[in-house]
Amino acid sequence: MKAAYILEHGGVDKIVVGELPKPKPKNGEVLIKVKVSSINHLDVWVRKGWAGLKVLKPHVLGGDASGVVEELGAESHSFNVGDEVIIHPGLSCGECESCIGGWESLCPEYTILGEQVSGSHAEWIVIPERNLFRKPKSLSFSEAAALPLVFTTAWQMIVVRAKARSGDKVLIHGAGSGVSVMAIQIAKHLGLEVAVTSTSDEKLEKAKALGASIGFNSDKLDFSREIKKIWAKGPDIILDHIGEAFWEKNIKCLKSGGVLVTCGATSGSTGKTDLKHLFFRQLSLLGSTMGNKKDFINAIQLCELGKIKPVVDREFYLNEVAEAHRYIEDKRQFGKVLIKVSE
Repeated sequence: MKAAYILEHGGVDKIVVGELPKPKPKNGEVLIKVKVSSINHLDVWVRKGWAGLKVLKPHVLGGDASGVVEELGAESHSFNVGDEVIIHPGLSCGECESCIGGWESLCPEYTILGEQVSGSHAEWIVIPERNLFRKPKSLSFSEAAALPLVFTTAWQMIVVRAKARSGDKVLIHGAGSGVSVMAIQIAKHLGLEVAVTSTSDEKLEKAKALGASIGFNSDKLDFSREIKKIWAKGPDIILDHIGEAFWEKNIKCLKSGGVLVTCGATSGSTGKTDLKHLFFRQLSLLGSTMGNKKDFINAIQLCELGKIKPVVDREFYLNEVAEAHRYIEDKRQFGKVLIKVSE
């Protein structure tokens, strides 16, 4: 089968598009003919590599995806050959206390498809049956592939971790990213007042069209000062995946008693924290990684009700994965970047 993979870490020149053996499903697994695969910033990090990352090579890139059931492994009974499905990328053991309790993102074996296990940039992929959801007829294969990772991440940050309530004021950084684009929609649906940052005025306007009421170009303005001119006490909630570059400003502008939720650190992972702000102002600093499959049911329901919509920025073909990586590294996207694998 044709797949996009790496044999070593490094630049985009390390991405190989070539032939690999077609996988075979084992007990509890399903073989999927991949239609569309999602590319996330995680794929860029995996391709570059980081200290401690260990993957078997060739390592296929790619996270969440959509496709069609082609073959069932033994003890797989929930789907039929020909079913159109969405692949949820959060992989766990399914047996530990966290998994049984619906918190598989805390499973000791938790990983994301394409991270420490080979991913979905391939014509076929074998997936545990518990990671499959039926694709609603209202969603195209592209929209379906754009949904799982960003919705699950944004929902956990806003609803599960921050425990947002209607009327809360939320600041969302990096308005063009897939997670932020989905977070804007979820926040608006829940009745939150939304402010966003971006380095692009065009992206700020697109974010406002999705439901943001305030936008700051972080290259031109100090958002931590400007937001206090509009929200005197500061935001109740800040959603951040920028990390180091915004960390101190986030803490300074957060409302007393407010919540800062981080799910990433694209600008660096070392953030300086003045502990006086933390305890005097009773701030909550929370980490969040992906989310749990039970929450993804909300995504499907909200899509069918027209309350949220996957935002697809651009699709590339499988032999264009290197170009897609450049596109993401240049921060050109607003929403999801996808890989069209098969017709």
